[in-house]
Amino acid sequence: MVYDNMIQQLHDKSTRGKPLSLKEQSLLEQWYAFQDTAENNTLVNSYDENRLNTLQTQVDNALSQLMTVTKRVQELTAENKVLKREIIELRRQLIQQSTLSLAK
Repeated sequence: MVYDNMIQQLHDKSTRGKPLSLKEQSLLEQWYAFQDTAENNTLVNSYDENRLNTLQTQVDNALSQLMTVTKRVQELTAENKVLKREIIELRRQLIQQSTLSLAK
């Protein structure tokens, strides 16, 4: 914990352009090297062909479902347009019949 705080202070000092002693610079460079190694190990260990294949399959399935839902929405939209036209026509006929009944 004390070491981490010291390194953080050295890092902060360095990033602000303040001078470091040779010992401080050496400690900071060692810490950077350690962090780089740890990060590289994490990246190497996180690459898993099976995991990537599983994720790709999940993405493909989600896209397929999305395409199915999109197609169904488009179908329903077309059906709604037809129904709206039929409703307009039925209202027109109702008004026409009501007008004829009142005229009698």
